[in-house]
Amino acid sequence: MNWYLDVLKNYAVFQGRARRSEFWYFTLFHFIAIVVLSVIDGVLGIALLSSIYVLATLIPSLAVAVRRFHDTGRSGWWVLIALIPFVGSIIYLVLMCFEGEPQANAYGPNPKGETAGPVAS
Repeated sequence: MNWYLDVLKNYAVFQGRARRSEFWYFTLFHFIAIVVLSVIDGVLGIALLSSIYVLATLIPSLAVAVRRFHDTGRSGWWVLIALIPFVGSIIYLVLMCFEGEPQANAYGPNPKGETAGPVAS
């Protein structure tokens, strides 16, 4: 649950990097919340709660996706690949599964705190 709350605390932070676990745990809780709210909407006969939730979490969802692309060394604009019909979503999901760069990159230090290569003594 902390991964979900941490993403919401960084509501519109598009700089930096996000680990795979941060992205995927947020996505999991986000999906569960949408399903639960959709069921409640279905029982009530309206589509209000899930719509409000999706709109309220749109920016944090984009922000964590951009930070995830940064972790793999790609520009945040890669988020737009999901807009390509049929294959875009598949490519997006595959790219989100790649491990981040072990060293600091143009978008910041490794969020795992690990460095690449042998340590000089």
